[in-house]
Amino acid sequence: MSATPTSKAEDLVRRLRGTVLPAVATPMDPGGVVDFGALRGYAERIAAERIGGVAVWAHTGRGLHLSESDRLQVLRTWREAVQGPIVAGAGVPRSARASNLREAWDATVAMAVQAADLGADAVMVYPLAQFAARPAGQAEAVRLHERVAEESGLPVLGFFLHGEAGGYPYPPDLIRLLLALPSAAGVKLATLDRAMACQDAIGAARSSGKLAITGEDRMFGPSLMWGADSALVGIAAARVSLTGAVLGAWNAGDYGAFVRASGRLDRFAEATFRDPIEGYVQRMLWAGVWEGLIPEHAAHDPYGPELPVGERESVIACLEELAKEPD
Repeated sequence: MSATPTSKAEDLVRRLRGTVLPAVATPMDPGGVVDFGALRGYAERIAAERIGGVAVWAHTGRGLHLSESDRLQVLRTWREAVQGPIVAGAGVPRSARASNLREAWDATVAMAVQAADLGADAVMVYPLAQFAARPAGQAEAVRLHERVAEESGLPVLGFFLHGEAGGYPYPPDLIRLLLALPSAAGVKLATLDRAMACQDAIGAARSSGKLAITGEDRMFGPSLMWGADSALVGIAAARVSLTGAVLGAWNAGDYGAFVRASGRLDRFAEATFRDPIEGYVQRMLWAGVWEGLIPEHAAHDPYGPELPVGERESVIACLEELAKEPD
């Protein structure tokens, strides 16, 4: 008898609790052409780190901007490199002609089915911001997650994504409803800088027994203290060890090491996750070049804003200072 989304969700909760999943970047040239040679090298390096798995087609990897053929090849490349779970984002690709909500649903489900066909272990459902203004929006959001699980055969993760990245704030009631789904493994929280919203969301998730997954790059340490129990973060697209050290120290109950590791990660986050916030993808790519993960010619984010002169130097200066200190 084949595993159901419910049994897969239960297994995923066990496998991911206490681990870091980098939301990985996608190496590209300035015109948005994916460099698959660079991607293979990057994937091999990330897979060698102490990670619980990876997240592909997420915001950091510009998953909704990729062409269908590139998107499929990106997942194939990561599936070949990574032994652990792969979580794939599923939403409405920028190329999709989704003129109404039903077409947006269909595009999201189709992306999830593709992910399943290519060996993904779970789907993280991009929020459809249209739900926020609709009287039945919460019920519709729950039904979308149900349909994704039914048609893909995979467990689902909710995705509380801040509005600056195209999402909307999930109220605690919606988080409870989503996590009551047997096929739901957890919810990722990326509130950006909204501490109360993050705390309330973690509180709503706590009683479910499902994962409260922090995506809080600028509030990483605090989100663990508030009750998050795993991580799926763009800040781990480079220098994975900085993020892993914080979670590892917290899990071990070594609070002195936790404070030190949090301070180091916070300094890196301050250099990379700052206004304009959509520039974080480019900043993380620069960090990847510095670390030797990505070649210079493939470290471009054509979908982000133009960044001020001197920003790259600030990122590199931060990394060089951190490199002088003991881990």
